[in-house]
Amino acid sequence: MKINFWYSLSIILAVGVTSYFLRAFPFIVLSKRNKTIENFMMYLGKVLPPAVIGILILFCLKDIKFTVAPYGTPEFLAVIMVVILHVWKRQTLMSILGGTIFYMILLQKVFV
Repeated sequence: MKINFWYSLSIILAVGVTSYFLRAFPFIVLSKRNKTIENFMMYLGKVLPPAVIGILILFCLKDIKFTVAPYGTPEFLAVIMVVILHVWKRQTLMSILGGTIFYMILLQKVFV
């Protein structure tokens, strides 16, 4: 199916407008300086990041088969590596990248 220029442009504009609105929406809502909303947003800012990371960890570990070799060993070693890196450096990006690289090395070189 060949897509013409105007169809592509309309999709790009729709995605751009929607993205802009979703990013601007909290600022529009909070511009009234409602103290209740402000406190709620501060609460969400503290609670959501650890909750999201916990959900991601569970999602990544949900398909481990404990009855088949290597019994989840590479996954748990990678989780331990992420924890060690994060406690040591307190750099989220470095922890995630280091754990991912370590996991890939384990899968490609060690647990072949």
